[in-house]
Amino acid sequence: MAKLNAKRVEALKEPGFYGDGEGLYLKVGVAGAKSWILRTVVHGRRRDLGLGSASLVALSEARAKARHFRKIARDGGDPDATRKQESLTFEQAARRVYEQLLPTWRNAKHAETWIATVERYAGSRLGKRPLPTIGTADILEVLTPIWTEKHETAKRLKQRLATIFDWAKGAGQYPHENPVNGVKKALPAVKKRTNHLAAMPWQEVPDLMRELVQRNAVSARTLEFVILTAARSGEARGARWSEFDLTSKVWTIPADRMKRGVIHRVPLSEAAIAVLEKVKGLDTELVFPSVQRAKSGISKPQSGMVFKALLNRMQREGFTVHGFRSSFRDWCGESARADREVAEAALAHTLGNEVERAYARSDLFDRRVTLMQAWGQFVSGAHGNVAHLVRA
Repeated sequence: MAKLNAKRVEALKEPGFYGDGEGLYLKVGVAGAKSWILRTVVHGRRRDLGLGSASLVALSEARAKARHFRKIARDGGDPDATRKQESLTFEQAARRVYEQLLPTWRNAKHAETWIATVERYAGSRLGKRPLPTIGTADILEVLTPIWTEKHETAKRLKQRLATIFDWAKGAGQYPHENPVNGVKKALPAVKKRTNHLAAMPWQEVPDLMRELVQRNAVSARTLEFVILTAARSGEARGARWSEFDLTSKVWTIPADRMKRGVIHRVPLSEAAIAVLEKVKGLDTELVFPSVQRAKSGISKPQSGMVFKALLNRMQREGFTVHGFRSSFRDWCGESARADREVAEAALAHTLGNEVERAYARSDLFDRRVTLMQAWGQFVSGAHGNVAHLVRA
């Protein structure tokens, strides 16, 4: 029997059992879920022991578990009974799930927040408790104090707790139904509130741009570029020269730096090109490097806090940097009269349902060239404050 490997485990889709040797099998369910099963003999009878979900338990860990439980069975013991005796605490289980999920996350900040939220809100109550002793009432006790006051945090915590107990059940560490499943009806309904980030009216953006041009700070150039490209702050602060084709006037942001995980092409207006010319030579890799360097001596991107400091020096308040994307969108609709799909494509937003998106594969780049050039001329004052119709 040929042994499994990580690539084959990922590729297998057909329901069934796939052997790795020495009693270890990968089980692929009808719905596509994958889990590890050890088939061994305990006290003369064949037993199937679940070793956890393949999405959380790596092949190497499944093999190690299988060896451990086979040895217990050969020595006359009961692997299942031993497993229950070796029950993990909540804290240990949370850490194990976190470490197994860590390689799958692209965003280091998300990974850090994931475990920090679990430890802060659930650790003090559940940390040292053996998993089998934790029930729905305990989960409710963790979530109730923050359910209305910090609802978004509580919802994320609820999802993370569910993941931990799903893993524990699959790994044989939790013998009951996932305790998170029963809390929904016991928690009060919370009406979702939409919090819009404060945005500068589009008519006032040219005045701010005139002030920015007078400043020599790199943060001022970065903010100019954010406004001119309608990009997210992090996309601009992390920009690298390798992403730019200045001859074709295109900035191609790789998928791993985009919120949606999809490559985004940005047409560069003459005004945006002018900003890039001003920062040439500051660094060979980063377009807008921080004035502070890493301990290793290499350059690093600017922090998002540089804009707060810049705007404080300019004595400007009442709006956010992210809000300039809203300023751009309002200008598109109220002044440029740009088609909705073109304006949304410029912001790297999705439109329509899944079927519509499957057919609408164009990023409307050529039409966005005209739109971004008009926006650049407007905010840089090339057309004064006169509105110009752009059928982009």
